[in-house]
Amino acid sequence: NNRQRRTRHLLPTKSQKNPNNMFNLHLRRAARLLAGCTLLTFVHLVPAQAQEFDDEAEKEWKEVALQLPASPKAENLHEFYRSGTQKFAIDTHSVTVATDGTVRYTLVATSTSGAKNISYEAIRCESYEKKLYAFGQPDGSWSRSRRKEWDRISSLAANNQHSTLAREYFCDGNTVAGNARTLVDRLNGMRPLSGL
Repeated sequence: NNRQRRTRHLLPTKSQKNPNNMFNLHLRRAARLLAGCTLLTFVHLVPAQAQEFDDEAEKEWKEVALQLPASPKAENLHEFYRSGTQKFAIDTHSVTVATDGTVRYTLVATSTSGAKNISYEAIRCESYEKKLYAFGQPDGSWSRSRRKEWDRISSLAANNQHSTLAREYFCDGNTVAGNARTLVDRLNGMRPLSGL
């Protein structure tokens, strides 16, 4: 009996009898190992690649250089908004859509007493932000603003000239609602995007 057990123990298994089975067994093990390594590599690479794409998207936008327009003339001003104490107008000859996707324009605010504040500004529809570039002087020159940051447009401000421009005339969602001529025609015709 002991001899029979030892004999059975020494007998080759089916896989050992057939070299092809042994090869297939090793091949399956190697395939499982390779699949595990590939999955692990994918898991580590995807977040890194996603972060890289996000960084590239953020770096893509670059503000173009500032070019100040001519001083506004009364015949080119178009009023588009009034608050309790001020009325706001755009110099239609100053409206441009820059290559960086911002809408740039000269804004003239006139108080009930007749005092005027002139500013050259921009609205960026993509981020729903505004920026002040310069102040207009009585002699027709410009004084550049020291503030370099873009500010979020709010509809909760005392005066809503910026949110009115963005929502009603310049921006269709987060994109510019046409070229400069289209924007000016919309202002001149008082045809807001909301249809009001």
